[in-house]
Amino acid sequence: MKWVFKNRYLFLTVVGTWVVLLDRVTKKLITDRFALGESQVVIPHFFDLTYVQNKGAAFGFLAHTDPAFRDPFFIIVPCLALVGVFYIFLKIPERAYLVMTAMSLIISGAIGNLLDRLELGYVVDFLYFHWYSAYYPAFNVADSAICIGVAIALWDAFMDKKNSKKAISCIRF
Repeated sequence: MKWVFKNRYLFLTVVGTWVVLLDRVTKKLITDRFALGESQVVIPHFFDLTYVQNKGAAFGFLAHTDPAFRDPFFIIVPCLALVGVFYIFLKIPERAYLVMTAMSLIISGAIGNLLDRLELGYVVDFLYFHWYSAYYPAFNVADSAICIGVAIALWDAFMDKKNSKKAISCIRF
């Protein structure tokens, strides 16, 4: 399996292609089969598929701000973040497999949501978890990839002190 990581660009391309493709396909399935706001119970009192259009960031942050500010903001900031994360990706040591995986997930998740914003002006969310009346905001495959990538990077940073110092040191500008 380690041979897959030998060419970091190939690895990023493979991970990125799968994440973006899965994200785009699932969003298309939702938008084709659900009306806005429509919900289908998958696991009662726990998980629904619900079509939501998120014009803001995580948890709807800035969703109700003036579109003249919000729309360019949510194009420019993700692009800048992608440049920063890609810079980190380029500096990852060859054997820092977990960090390489984490950054690949973060980059591909950001691209998935950025494509929505460029095409639609909002992000399609549809995974809706809740426990009776306690709800977690809806999210999508791209959001999941970003969160999993961040969790892997944090796991690596805290669990493998010797190797993570080498891997995390690549983040220094």
